[in-house]
Amino acid sequence: MRLRNLLTIALLSFAVACGKSKSSTVDTAAVITNVGPPRGNQLPITNPPMTFNLSSSAFAPNSSMPTKYTCEGVGISPPLAWSGAPASAKSFALIVEDPDAPDPAKPTRVVSHWVAYNIPASATSLSENASNKGMPAGSAQGSNEGNKQVYMGPCPPIGRHRYFFKLFALDTVLSGLSNPKKADLEKAIQGHVVGNAELIGTYQKTKK
Repeated sequence: MRLRNLLTIALLSFAVACGKSKSSTVDTAAVITNVGPPRGNQLPITNPPMTFNLSSSAFAPNSSMPTKYTCEGVGISPPLAWSGAPASAKSFALIVEDPDAPDPAKPTRVVSHWVAYNIPASATSLSENASNKGMPAGSAQGSNEGNKQVYMGPCPPIGRHRYFFKLFALDTVLSGLSNPKKADLEKAIQGHVVGNAELIGTYQKTKK
């Protein structure tokens, strides 16, 4: 009788142990199954905005401009290209100026070399000699320092000068202008600039 009781107790203990083991296995599996990606707020993935950039295939930024685009050459306007303009742009305006006149060591005035506006928003470039051969349809040119509605090539009297090509993206198409000078155009675009890009070229005369 005593042996039978011992066997009964042993069988009951084994059954209880198996039940606990099974319960533990199920709980662990449930925990593993519930593991997944965090359910917090997910930030949207966006591409960084493009940078509005102005360049020329004729010269690198801050480098010397080829003679053909100056008074020592044929003096035609250089090719320009741009990218990354704001989507809200309705037109572009262009100003080319020399802030180093007459002497870079002691500049006293800014000389305007090219003034253009109402360049279509669809345009992404100006071809070489565009100032003389024809600007994009709808464009207009203002007056340079010589009071002519055309590109005026660099012709520095002293030392090496810098020439700033400034392109402005505007949220409007300008009206009411007639052969505007640089100052007139700068006034007209106030409050309408949605982006701007800049390219600098330099030049020093080779002939005295």
